[in-house]
Amino acid sequence: MNHMNPKTVTGLGIAAVLALVAAVAITASRKPVDETTQAAAYVLPELRDHLNEIKTVTLTGAEDKPLVTLERDGNGWTLKERHGYPAEVAKLREWLLKLADATLLEQKTANEQRYAELGVGDLRDKDAKGVLVTLDGLGKPVRLIVGNLNTRGDGTFVRRAEDKQSWLAKGNLSVGKNVADWLEKVLVDIPSTRVKEVVLRRPDGKMLRVSKQQSGDANFKVADVPKGREVASEFIANGLGSTLAALTLEDVFPATEEDPSAHRKVHKARYATFDGLVVEIEAWRQGDKVYARLTGDLDKALAEAYIQSEQAREKADFEAKQKERAANNEQKTAEVKAVDDQTGTAKRDGPKTEEPPSLAISDPAKDRQQRLAALDKEAAGLKQRFAGWTFVLPLNKFSNIDKSLDDLLKPVEAKKVGVKKSPAH
Repeated sequence: MNHMNPKTVTGLGIAAVLALVAAVAITASRKPVDETTQAAAYVLPELRDHLNEIKTVTLTGAEDKPLVTLERDGNGWTLKERHGYPAEVAKLREWLLKLADATLLEQKTANEQRYAELGVGDLRDKDAKGVLVTLDGLGKPVRLIVGNLNTRGDGTFVRRAEDKQSWLAKGNLSVGKNVADWLEKVLVDIPSTRVKEVVLRRPDGKMLRVSKQQSGDANFKVADVPKGREVASEFIANGLGSTLAALTLEDVFPATEEDPSAHRKVHKARYATFDGLVVEIEAWRQGDKVYARLTGDLDKALAEAYIQSEQAREKADFEAKQKERAANNEQKTAEVKAVDDQTGTAKRDGPKTEEPPSLAISDPAKDRQQRLAALDKEAAGLKQRFAGWTFVLPLNKFSNIDKSLDDLLKPVEAKKVGVKKSPAH
């Protein structure tokens, strides 16, 4: 049996200790970082879990020029530069969540001479490319300069305004520099299938009217087609009914700043739905922009007629289903009584139970009240959204307002009449 000398034992002991130290170091390196270290890894650690405390978001550009000011009050987020018009809350929240989740990936320059390369230079500079984001409501203002995207597009260069050190942060933290980028864009969204009638009146007084008799009609019919003319394309007429579908704004101003009475060439449009909602538009073109004033209301007579027709339809459908069910039940009853000659067993599929009638049938008065209340609420929402504002509309929507009867018509095509040949002699 071999025996180790003292030097060998000592050497093995030292090796074991070193191995143990290495193992401890590896284990420690694999442990999650503590909360303090983790907090320090975020671009804006103070923003974590405090998004709802933010009261104001201010975006500042080159030469310290204010670009956008988003303010929160009891009614939600609004834009100061547009006199309190609503901001697109979903977009703002998504961006703030990105800021809150953004982590620091890599240290970059602390040399002021090289800030411009990353877009994180002093915003007092006239050539500054970044945006200074100031968040108020977190105890003390948080100020972050958001610079360029990196070449891969998966990171953004940033620098806290009070620090010299710049960083590459994870994700795309780019921010809209224009007020229009933050506006709540959707004005109204009424599909053409809901529209019963469209009436357009041009500045010269000429009128165009298209309508449907039933909501299920495939095409709008053009009224007052003169003799010798016919509709050139049903597609154009149907397009007029889609004007209110996903109608968005490009910009907005107080109504006092842009008044249609100051313009001679004002186009007027009236859209009435089958259930009584009415939207009216006054639109005029100024340069390369289209301005418009909108109103919303409820035509009670149309609404009442629609509700009555819907209740009658539901009642007729219910009675038809009852008759069908009764006939089926009679057949099922007969089958249950029939005994199979070979097995001597009876079929046991019993009659189906009746479905309860809808409110339109069981309590027409209450159904009418609920439907009218929903329509009143929708009309009131449109009134509130439109009142006091002049909107800039997309040009393609204006093309559906700037239409005349002549635009939809063509001469009636001559019918080809077959000519009989004289019999040969």
